[in-house]
Amino acid sequence: MNKKINDLLNVKNLLVLVLVLLICLPEGFAQQNAQFRALVFSKTTGFRHQSIPNGVVAMKKLAEKHRFSVYTTEDEREFTKEKLEKYDVIILVSTTGTIFNAEQKEAFEDFVRSGKGVVGIHSATDTEYEWPWYTGLIGGQFAFHPHQQTARLKVVDRSHPSTYHLQENWLMTDEWYAFKNFNEDVNVLVELDETSYEVGERNGQSMGMGTHPISWYHEYDGGRLFYTGLGHTDEAFEDEGFLLHVLGGIWYAALNRPF
Repeated sequence: MNKKINDLLNVKNLLVLVLVLLICLPEGFAQQNAQFRALVFSKTTGFRHQSIPNGVVAMKKLAEKHRFSVYTTEDEREFTKEKLEKYDVIILVSTTGTIFNAEQKEAFEDFVRSGKGVVGIHSATDTEYEWPWYTGLIGGQFAFHPHQQTARLKVVDRSHPSTYHLQENWLMTDEWYAFKNFNEDVNVLVELDETSYEVGERNGQSMGMGTHPISWYHEYDGGRLFYTGLGHTDEAFEDEGFLLHVLGGIWYAALNRPF
């Protein structure tokens, strides 16, 4: 009996030791085998989406589950050439407004030109309206939206990692952006069916181009961009289909793997 008790105590002591070692490891040690490193940035100087905390938490959970590391911040001072060098992808979670000074813009541009990637979620298109380079990168600028409602999404390209899992028709409830100054050189992944929801009165709430892109990707100035207009609601960041959509975009932007 004493031997069994001693054995149990030894196992318990070993588990405690392992736990202590894990707690005391230097920061980042557990992420040494991460596939890539992501900077999650959610600064706003305009409208602030309620879903931002959910979005940041969702990025952390994706990182934990799919073996990449994340650093989250709302401090634009992270955008220096030296600091950005350690990241492979920048994830913009519903940023808004004018954020960066001239030096920070230059660092951002250098990051992309070095062959790295950017992911934009929802109001990343409601950001830096006076910066033409950024507008070309992100693919367009937010123009207007009707009230939140369910709409039909048409998946027009299922060959991209962000759409592998999606069917041709996808129902989602969100706030549906229309865009201006749209970069028609992007590769559209998902379109919004304007007949499936109330588009409203203002300007017909249509993009006026025959189609209504809502998610896209492209190569830009040496780097890569994935954007999705979804992500306004808290619930979006609990939706498995949407999270896999974002994960595929992150994977593409960070790694530039063939697909």
